[in-house]
Amino acid sequence: MTPLLVILGAMIGAPMRYLTDRAIQTRHDSVFPWGTLTVNLTGCLILGALSGAAVSSPTYALIGTGFCGALTTYSTFGYETVRLAEQRAYLYATLNVAVSLVAGLGAALLGYTTAHALG
Repeated sequence: MTPLLVILGAMIGAPMRYLTDRAIQTRHDSVFPWGTLTVNLTGCLILGALSGAAVSSPTYALIGTGFCGALTTYSTFGYETVRLAEQRAYLYATLNVAVSLVAGLGAALLGYTTAHALG
């Protein structure tokens, strides 16, 4: 049953990542990868909340592993950072790494503490 829950979550998370990324990126006239940053921070917030709420294994498989696993993208983050450096957009590349790391940890902590406090 768990693999089916992961697949179901991924079936929702993958198109959500693509659509969110495209919708956000088309609104910004910048080489900075705003869409990828948004989906990754959203995933961090959701995973933090799931951990703080101590959800059941099936719920975590569906939302945490399936949905968030397909929503977030470390490989695209890495690729876009390298691409920025290749374009000599060193400030954007550095900001992408720093903001992704700091804000991602902050989003996970915010999700965790909020869900833990409410639960």
